[in-house]
Amino acid sequence: MSRYVGPSCRLCKAEGLKLFLKGDRCYSAKCAVTKREAGADKKRRGGMRSKVSEYGIRLREKQKLRRFYGMTERQFLRIYQIALKQPGQTGHNFLQLLERRLDNVVYRLGFATSRKQARQLVTHGHFLVNGKKVDIPSYLVDADDLIAATEKSREMTLIKDNTEVAAAKSTPQWLELHSDKVEGKVVTLPTRDQIDAPVTEQLVVEFYAR
Repeated sequence: MSRYVGPSCRLCKAEGLKLFLKGDRCYSAKCAVTKREAGADKKRRGGMRSKVSEYGIRLREKQKLRRFYGMTERQFLRIYQIALKQPGQTGHNFLQLLERRLDNVVYRLGFATSRKQARQLVTHGHFLVNGKKVDIPSYLVDADDLIAATEKSREMTLIKDNTEVAAAKSTPQWLELHSDKVEGKVVTLPTRDQIDAPVTEQLVVEFYAR
Protein backbone atom coordinates (compact mmCIF):
# COMPACT_ATOMS: atom_id res chain seq x y z
CA MET A 1 0.00 0.00 0.00
CA SER A 2 1.42 3.37 -1.02
CA ARG A 3 1.75 6.31 1.37
CA TYR A 4 -1.22 8.68 1.55
CA VAL A 5 -0.43 11.98 -0.20
CA GLY A 6 -3.80 13.74 0.04
CA PRO A 7 -4.88 16.49 2.46
CA SER A 8 -3.76 15.67 6.02
CA CYS A 9 -6.82 17.35 7.55
CA ARG A 10 -9.05 14.87 5.75
CA LEU A 11 -7.54 12.03 7.79
CA CYS A 12 -8.21 13.84 11.07
CA LYS A 13 -11.79 14.57 10.05
CA ALA A 14 -12.28 10.94 9.07
CA GLU A 15 -11.15 9.75 12.50
CA GLY A 16 -12.97 12.53 14.33
CA LEU A 17 -9.94 13.68 16.34
CA LYS A 18 -6.62 15.47 16.00
CA LEU A 19 -3.80 13.29 14.72
CA PHE A 20 -1.38 16.25 14.74
CA LEU A 21 -0.28 15.71 11.15
CA LYS A 22 0.32 19.38 10.25
CA GLY A 23 2.46 20.65 13.10
CA ASP A 24 1.56 24.05 14.56
CA ARG A 25 -1.60 24.35 12.46
CA CYS A 26 -3.14 21.56 14.54
CA TYR A 27 -2.90 23.78 17.63
CA SER A 28 -4.48 26.79 15.95
CA ALA A 29 -8.04 27.84 15.17
CA LYS A 30 -7.42 26.81 11.55
CA CYS A 31 -7.47 23.13 12.51
CA ALA A 32 -10.35 21.36 10.74
CA VAL A 33 -11.23 19.35 13.85
CA THR A 34 -11.28 22.49 16.02
CA LYS A 35 -13.61 24.17 13.52
CA ARG A 36 -15.90 21.18 13.54
CA GLU A 37 -16.00 21.07 17.34
CA ALA A 38 -16.78 24.79 17.44
CA GLY A 39 -19.65 24.26 15.04
CA ALA A 40 -18.21 26.38 12.22
CA ASP A 41 -17.85 23.45 9.88
CA LYS A 42 -20.55 21.18 11.27
CA LYS A 43 -23.45 19.63 9.39
CA ARG A 44 -26.06 17.48 10.99
CA ARG A 45 -27.15 14.46 9.05
CA GLY A 46 -30.62 13.07 9.34
CA GLY A 47 -31.70 9.46 9.35
CA MET A 48 -30.46 6.43 11.25
CA ARG A 49 -26.78 5.64 11.43
CA SER A 50 -25.81 2.07 10.78
CA LYS A 51 -24.38 0.17 13.73
CA VAL A 52 -20.61 -0.32 13.57
CA SER A 53 -19.56 -3.98 13.73
CA GLU A 54 -16.93 -5.35 16.11
CA TYR A 55 -14.63 -5.69 13.12
CA GLY A 56 -15.31 -2.07 12.12
CA ILE A 57 -14.47 -0.80 15.61
CA ARG A 58 -11.10 -2.59 15.55
CA LEU A 59 -10.38 -1.51 11.99
CA ARG A 60 -10.97 2.15 12.85
CA GLU A 61 -8.67 1.91 15.87
CA LYS A 62 -5.94 0.35 13.72
CA GLN A 63 -6.33 3.00 11.01
CA LYS A 64 -6.30 5.76 13.62
CA LEU A 65 -2.98 4.55 15.08
CA ARG A 66 -1.40 3.97 11.66
CA ARG A 67 -2.33 7.46 10.51
CA PHE A 68 -1.17 8.97 13.80
CA TYR A 69 2.37 7.75 13.05
CA GLY A 70 2.08 8.36 9.29
CA MET A 71 2.96 4.85 8.18
CA THR A 72 1.99 2.56 5.32
CA GLU A 73 0.15 -0.67 6.10
CA ARG A 74 3.22 -2.76 5.26
CA GLN A 75 5.47 -0.77 7.63
CA PHE A 76 2.82 -0.83 10.34
CA LEU A 77 2.30 -4.60 10.08
CA ARG A 78 6.03 -5.21 10.19
CA ILE A 79 6.33 -3.34 13.50
CA TYR A 80 3.37 -5.31 14.89
CA GLN A 81 5.01 -8.60 13.96
CA ILE A 82 8.17 -7.57 15.82
CA ALA A 83 6.09 -6.64 18.88
CA LEU A 84 4.29 -9.98 18.72
CA LYS A 85 7.59 -11.85 19.21
CA GLN A 86 8.66 -9.80 22.22
CA PRO A 87 7.88 -10.85 25.81
CA GLY A 88 5.22 -8.87 27.68
CA GLN A 89 2.02 -7.22 26.46
CA THR A 90 1.93 -7.02 22.67
CA GLY A 91 -0.03 -3.75 22.65
CA HIS A 92 2.46 -1.96 24.89
CA ASN A 93 5.40 -3.39 22.95
CA PHE A 94 3.79 -2.20 19.72
CA LEU A 95 3.39 1.39 20.91
CA GLN A 96 6.91 1.45 22.31
CA LEU A 97 8.37 0.30 18.99
CA LEU A 98 6.40 2.97 17.14
CA GLU A 99 7.75 5.62 19.51
CA ARG A 100 11.31 4.37 19.05
CA ARG A 101 11.33 5.08 15.32
CA LEU A 102 13.91 7.74 14.51
CA ASP A 103 11.45 9.98 12.68
CA ASN A 104 9.16 9.94 15.71
CA VAL A 105 12.02 10.73 18.11
CA VAL A 106 13.14 13.66 15.93
CA TYR A 107 9.55 14.92 16.09
CA ARG A 108 9.20 14.32 19.83
CA LEU A 109 12.42 16.25 20.51
CA GLY A 110 10.96 19.18 18.58
CA PHE A 111 13.46 19.27 15.70
CA ALA A 112 10.47 18.92 13.34
CA THR A 113 6.91 20.21 13.64
CA SER A 114 5.32 16.99 12.38
CA ARG A 115 6.28 13.37 11.81
CA LYS A 116 6.04 13.96 8.06
CA GLN A 117 8.59 16.76 8.29
CA ALA A 118 10.78 14.66 10.60
CA ARG A 119 10.71 11.79 8.10
CA GLN A 120 11.91 14.11 5.33
CA LEU A 121 14.72 15.53 7.46
CA VAL A 122 15.93 12.05 8.43
CA THR A 123 15.73 10.79 4.85
CA HIS A 124 17.85 13.74 3.69
CA GLY A 125 20.57 12.81 6.17
CA HIS A 126 20.27 15.71 8.62
CA PHE A 127 20.64 13.62 11.79
CA LEU A 128 23.23 11.46 13.51
CA VAL A 129 22.66 8.63 15.97
CA ASN A 130 25.63 8.17 18.29
CA GLY A 131 27.79 10.12 15.84
CA LYS A 132 26.81 8.13 12.74
CA LYS A 133 24.55 9.46 10.01
CA VAL A 134 21.26 7.56 9.80
CA ASP A 135 18.88 8.29 6.92
CA ILE A 136 16.34 5.55 7.65
CA PRO A 137 13.18 6.92 9.33
CA SER A 138 12.23 3.47 10.67
CA TYR A 139 15.55 3.04 12.50
CA LEU A 140 14.80 2.02 16.09
CA VAL A 141 16.65 4.00 18.74
CA ASP A 142 17.55 2.51 22.11
CA ALA A 143 18.11 3.79 25.64
CA ASP A 144 21.18 6.05 25.94
CA ASP A 145 21.26 6.77 22.21
CA LEU A 146 22.22 10.34 21.28
CA ILE A 147 20.35 11.96 18.37
CA ALA A 148 21.93 15.13 16.98
CA ALA A 149 21.69 17.31 13.89
CA THR A 150 24.79 17.19 11.69
CA GLU A 151 27.14 20.14 11.99
CA LYS A 152 25.90 21.61 8.72
CA SER A 153 22.23 20.95 9.51
CA ARG A 154 22.44 22.86 12.80
CA GLU A 155 22.61 26.04 10.75
CA MET A 156 19.46 25.26 8.76
CA THR A 157 16.82 27.89 9.45
CA LEU A 158 14.08 25.27 9.69
CA ILE A 159 15.86 23.13 12.29
CA LYS A 160 17.12 26.17 14.24
CA ASP A 161 13.64 27.70 14.43
CA ASN A 162 12.02 24.39 15.41
CA THR A 163 14.61 23.82 18.13
CA GLU A 164 14.12 27.30 19.59
CA VAL A 165 10.38 26.66 19.86
CA ALA A 166 10.99 23.19 21.33
CA ALA A 167 13.23 24.66 24.04
CA ALA A 168 10.25 26.57 25.42
CA LYS A 169 8.02 23.49 25.50
CA SER A 170 8.07 20.36 27.62
CA THR A 171 9.90 17.30 26.28
CA PRO A 172 8.57 13.75 26.87
CA GLN A 173 9.95 12.31 30.11
CA TRP A 174 11.81 9.53 28.34
CA LEU A 175 13.77 12.03 26.24
CA GLU A 176 16.25 14.76 27.12
CA LEU A 177 16.67 17.82 24.89
CA HIS A 178 19.86 19.88 24.67
CA SER A 179 18.61 22.71 22.49
CA ASP A 180 21.92 24.62 22.55
CA LYS A 181 23.64 21.69 20.84
CA VAL A 182 20.60 20.70 18.73
CA GLU A 183 20.73 17.21 20.15
CA GLY A 184 18.71 14.93 22.38
CA LYS A 185 19.18 11.77 24.36
CA VAL A 186 16.96 8.73 24.84
CA VAL A 187 17.02 8.53 28.63
CA THR A 188 14.92 5.39 28.80
CA LEU A 189 12.40 3.53 26.66
CA PRO A 190 8.87 4.99 26.97
CA THR A 191 6.21 3.40 29.15
CA ARG A 192 2.52 3.37 28.19
CA ASP A 193 1.64 6.37 30.34
CA GLN A 194 4.35 8.39 28.55
CA ILE A 195 2.86 7.73 25.10
CA ASP A 196 0.00 10.01 24.05
CA ALA A 197 -1.29 7.87 21.17
CA PRO A 198 -5.11 8.34 21.24
CA VAL A 199 -6.02 4.67 20.89
CA THR A 200 -6.92 1.53 22.77
CA GLU A 201 -4.00 -0.58 21.61
CA GLN A 202 -5.65 -3.87 22.63
CA LEU A 203 -8.24 -3.34 19.89
CA VAL A 204 -5.41 -3.03 17.34
CA VAL A 205 -3.92 -6.29 18.61
CA GLU A 206 -7.31 -7.96 18.35
CA PHE A 207 -7.70 -6.70 14.78
CA TYR A 208 -4.48 -8.40 13.66
CA ALA A 209 -5.13 -11.50 15.79
CA ARG A 210 -8.53 -12.19 14.22
